[in-house]
Amino acid sequence: MGRPFCFGGTDTMALRHFLRLSDLQADEARRLVDRAIALKTSLKAEQRPLLGRCLAMIFAKSSTRTRVSFEVGMAKLGGHALMLATAQTQLGREEPLSDTAKVLSRMCDAIMIRNDSQADQEELALHSRVPVINGLSELHHPCQLLADVQTWFEHRGDPRGKVAAWIGDGNNVCNSWIEAAKLFGFTLRAATPHQYRPIAEVLKFAGKSVELLDDPQQAAAGADLIVTDTWTSMGQEAERAERMQILAPFQVDRKLMSKAAKNAIFMHCLPAHRGEEVTAEVIDGPQSVVFDEAENRLWAQMALLEFLLVP
Repeated sequence: MGRPFCFGGTDTMALRHFLRLSDLQADEARRLVDRAIALKTSLKAEQRPLLGRCLAMIFAKSSTRTRVSFEVGMAKLGGHALMLATAQTQLGREEPLSDTAKVLSRMCDAIMIRNDSQADQEELALHSRVPVINGLSELHHPCQLLADVQTWFEHRGDPRGKVAAWIGDGNNVCNSWIEAAKLFGFTLRAATPHQYRPIAEVLKFAGKSVELLDDPQQAAAGADLIVTDTWTSMGQEAERAERMQILAPFQVDRKLMSKAAKNAIFMHCLPAHRGEEVTAEVIDGPQSVVFDEAENRLWAQMALLEFLLVP
């Protein structure tokens, strides 16, 4: 394993937060993916760059991949991760985010937060003197995209100049895919219902890297990668019936996959609902790379932790 890359000076580093993918420059994003691939293939037990470091993990939402990847990643790098469910902390008793940020950042080396408010994450970062990482918000899921792009590199090489098709809800993961298109130089065709378009801010950031479409078949035509996500995210359960009806034409099935390039791959950040946003035939089929994608959350998170914490 090579030495961890450094973006600051040899003794000190400028404070960096990771609240959305576009917090990175394009060259940084590529180097993070390269580093994740290197860690996956050559991590040695004796190399522990985060020895003695602690990551505070704030969870206001349920989690499998985010919690496990950060907790195991810190352990593999020699550090420790501390699980903090909001209901079991003073945040659950309405302690101000600013106070929580000031306290945690005096005891821990970084803070990861998974909640339903990008604005709250930004407030936490404003008052923290250690890096704050977005483990998911209602607007962005940048850690997921580091793993997704890593998986694309591993299976099909550099995505620059290629086409990905997002099919379904223009949600937080879709927003991060749009930012990834700009940073990694590919085109994202986003086929979503008008009611569930991605946010204007990320569309402006991506510019010509993103194409908004109404027809999922048109989006999939010749695409190198097809990606979708659940139609009902956490907190949207009351909208489930309406969403199911509106999004039904956006299911990824064998017919839609047949429109893509012959060697196209399928991605889903999981958890998946077979028979809703994707058929079992697709997600469990030979073009699916969803479990490589899930594993890569670990390696991408480890590369991110190095980037933020190792001088």
